[in-house]
Amino acid sequence: MNIDEYAALDATGLAAAIASGDVTADEVAAIATKALDDVNDKLNAVATGPFEKPLDYARDGRFAGVPFVIKDLVCHAEGVPTRMGTRMLGDGIRPPADTHLMERFRAAGLATLAVSTTPEFGFNANTEALTYGSTRNPWNLDYSAGGSSGGSAALVAAGAIPMAHANDGGGSIRIPAASNGLIGLKPSRGRVPLGPDLGDALSGFAMEFAVTRSVRDTAALLDDVAVSYPGDRFVIAPPSRPWAAEVGADPDRLRIAVHTESWAGTYVDPEVAAAVDSVASTLAAAGHHVERATPDFDWEPLLQANVVIWSAFLAESVAGVEAMTGVLAGPDNLERTTWECVQFGRRVTAVELGLANATINTVSREVGRFFTDYDVLLTPTSNSPSVPLGQLDANADLTAAEWTKQIFDTCSFTPLFNATGTPAISLPLAQSKQGLPIGVQLAGPMCSEAMLLRVSAQLEQALPWADRRPGVHVTTL
Repeated sequence: MNIDEYAALDATGLAAAIASGDVTADEVAAIATKALDDVNDKLNAVATGPFEKPLDYARDGRFAGVPFVIKDLVCHAEGVPTRMGTRMLGDGIRPPADTHLMERFRAAGLATLAVSTTPEFGFNANTEALTYGSTRNPWNLDYSAGGSSGGSAALVAAGAIPMAHANDGGGSIRIPAASNGLIGLKPSRGRVPLGPDLGDALSGFAMEFAVTRSVRDTAALLDDVAVSYPGDRFVIAPPSRPWAAEVGADPDRLRIAVHTESWAGTYVDPEVAAAVDSVASTLAAAGHHVERATPDFDWEPLLQANVVIWSAFLAESVAGVEAMTGVLAGPDNLERTTWECVQFGRRVTAVELGLANATINTVSREVGRFFTDYDVLLTPTSNSPSVPLGQLDANADLTAAEWTKQIFDTCSFTPLFNATGTPAISLPLAQSKQGLPIGVQLAGPMCSEAMLLRVSAQLEQALPWADRRPGVHVTTL
């Protein structure tokens, strides 16, 4: 197998090639290791690795031998250094055990070869932590790879690996998926395990999963990792059949709402809005009922609730690192905005946190009501195709409120579905005139992954993206 053949296959195709004996898992690992090294010279997306050999995995798993990376945040592997994007952890701590999700990745057969970059504690819509430096977008090296799963997304987009771990507390799967021309599904709250270290994250805002290049990979991986463990805080109904069976299934005639104006009242690039309108036309032509509509909620209370919840969680996370390491947090080992959020979070009272969660409940009830009238809400993923490197500077002199607003002003369509816990998926359905990918988001009610996957597969067929490749790609280096 040469590099062109390797990069042409999604994870499902690569697993089939290994299972058939066309190529061995060791040969694939060698190709992927070189590919990771080659693209990382330009992208700076690898935090640790590549390893000399993949981490142990199940040889009978669905994706046995398929190269993979895990993001340097939340999910971790036994003995593999994790830094969470912060200088507080120096060269990293070595966890004594896998997280439950890492167990699922191993059981699926994924051959983990590296750890990918993230912003400090994941609180940014790009990936430029001081501890690693800037991760760059393979479509244009002057632009952000998105965040907080930008390292994973850049490596997948550049062809080094077919899919990668990601997580999402405000858009951190969907934003980098949009920036890099990938698929990014944020599952329903409780769908993918967070344990055993966490019962929830960010008051239930954060969910774990992956970025991929094909809808069938997204569905198949969800089948492998969506497992509940004893003691999980959220346990939700399993699907009626495998999600892989939804790919190619008829989605029936759906009620689809379209919304392209920022709930924050901030600028939306006309090319992004036009891309959503074009997708809406495609869905209408496929027989769906499509009309303009949006949930009716106030953005400002939602933003302020995010300031409280994010800051409190950052303070909690830093307290955990201090307890583990004995290293005290401060301006010398935290980026300025992180330190501001931590200090703010330390001042948050129980009443303030309760009121923030009450705001989230109010917004969630409205969105739930909205989805009794509509099956899907179609929006942009991000307000613009991408942002230039440095535009979201976590080391800037900003308050917690100013920093949170600056982030959400650039991605005002994603945080709503973290608050509600409902699933949303970003699809790479358009390109800007500059050649940057444009992501389009589809959101649905709780536990509607099956329906979203059916519609996504329909759009993948109608508006294919598999042949698009960025300027930095393993086949051209």
